[in-house]
Amino acid sequence: MAELSELSEEKQRARAVWSAGDYPAISEKIAEMGAATVERVGVSEGEEVLDIACGDGNAAIPAAKRGAKVTGLDLVPELLEAGRGTASEAGVEIDWVEGDAEQLPFEDGSFDHVLSTVGIMFAPNHELAAREAARVLRPGGRIGLANWRPDGSVGRFFKTTASHMPPPPEDFQPPPLWGTEEHVSKLFEGTGVTPRFEEAAVTFKFDSTDDAVEMFETKFGPVVTAKAMLEPEGKWEALRAELRAQFEEEIAAGGEQGYPGEYLLTLGEKAP
Repeated sequence: MAELSELSEEKQRARAVWSAGDYPAISEKIAEMGAATVERVGVSEGEEVLDIACGDGNAAIPAAKRGAKVTGLDLVPELLEAGRGTASEAGVEIDWVEGDAEQLPFEDGSFDHVLSTVGIMFAPNHELAAREAARVLRPGGRIGLANWRPDGSVGRFFKTTASHMPPPPEDFQPPPLWGTEEHVSKLFEGTGVTPRFEEAAVTFKFDSTDDAVEMFETKFGPVVTAKAMLEPEGKWEALRAELRAQFEEEIAAGGEQGYPGEYLLTLGEKAP
């Protein structure tokens, strides 16, 4: 069982990014994603569930509503505090733990199910995060990991944003790789978990293009951080214009029903 050690500069930056803005407001837009993941895994009353990089409880709260004993783990204290409030409003109890997806503070085989909705994908070391998720899963236990696809609307959104930012380190693994079957299959090799995959989508709904742009530039941590970095150099408006054009295209195509945020759902059971 690992304790949360002193955070590296990389993890400190990640914590700062995800504490910027108002992520729970974004999380509301994808609430159906966590509920769908819980449903597909088949969480039942009394089972012990871990939600990795839980944010404010997108999967943790639906699991708790089913009567499961849920632990939500995240690196960002502000998101855990938001989760406590949301859980209280929902009338469920969850054990909120500050921790790192790459060094989970739990014994081997602690949970019946391990979940994550667009959370584990942001751990820098993909292989280590996958192995930790498998390690704390009991034999016969199931995983349910929902992650944005690189070829979907959110994957394109991240690619556009990254194109305006300084280049990442040479060993950087783009988070949307978790949205590809080949990559995830390799991550779980030798862990006892054989993944299977389903393609899915969550519906994004905005009143207008301007509504979408305003929400992301003021509430979504990665974009809030990008704006703070680029604006003093006079480079923010170029990124904003590209994001606006993408939102305009997506919203026009989706119409009143909203447009899809495509993701890959990784399911699997740990060998006995």
